[in-house]
Amino acid sequence: MDVFEALATRRSLRGFRPDPVPREMLERILAAAARAPSGSNIQPWRVRVTQGAEKARLTAEVHAANAAGIEAVREYHYYPRNWREPYLARRRKVGFGLYEMVGVARGDAAGAAAQRARNFDFFGAPIGLFFTIDRDLEQGSWLDFGMFLQSIMLAARGLGLDTCPQAAWCDRHDVVRRVLALPEEQVLVCGMSLGFADPDEPANRLVTERAPLADFVTFGPEA
Repeated sequence: MDVFEALATRRSLRGFRPDPVPREMLERILAAAARAPSGSNIQPWRVRVTQGAEKARLTAEVHAANAAGIEAVREYHYYPRNWREPYLARRRKVGFGLYEMVGVARGDAAGAAAQRARNFDFFGAPIGLFFTIDRDLEQGSWLDFGMFLQSIMLAARGLGLDTCPQAAWCDRHDVVRRVLALPEEQVLVCGMSLGFADPDEPANRLVTERAPLADFVTFGPEA
């Protein structure tokens, strides 16, 4: 598919088939994404791939930490500390839409928690990716990292795969760091599930809206 089709069809899917992804396919995606731009070409991204028994162990240990009620503290703020419009309404719409798709009623805290916990099963995907960045790098390198992540997701679509970028893993960065032996001098940016979409997963019917250009683009007088 061309890049416009990849952009239009990329979604954060929450249900994958267990079918394995060939190593050469994954390497092709990562090599293509490494062409993402970065300031002075410093290429600040680091990727840790997990699958099989190691991935299963990570999943089990994160679920155990959650069940034990161990406090989760992220190393950085992903979301706004003070929600306001229009961001709050957008967040609520996608959240309510997702829960409706999977049959979780409003106010069902247990159901919502169970759905969120599926993050730590990689939504059934055979491959988990974890992205880290050196602690001493600045905000510009984090911007570069975002372009790298998008490049991975688009390259995956180009090969018929799907993804789900997951900030939820940052809640358990300590467990991820221990199980995957990540260096202390690196911050966990996020995780990502990668695999072939499960067409029977209700959550995968969710298609989020995008604001029209008039809401976020201003053309100058001569544009």
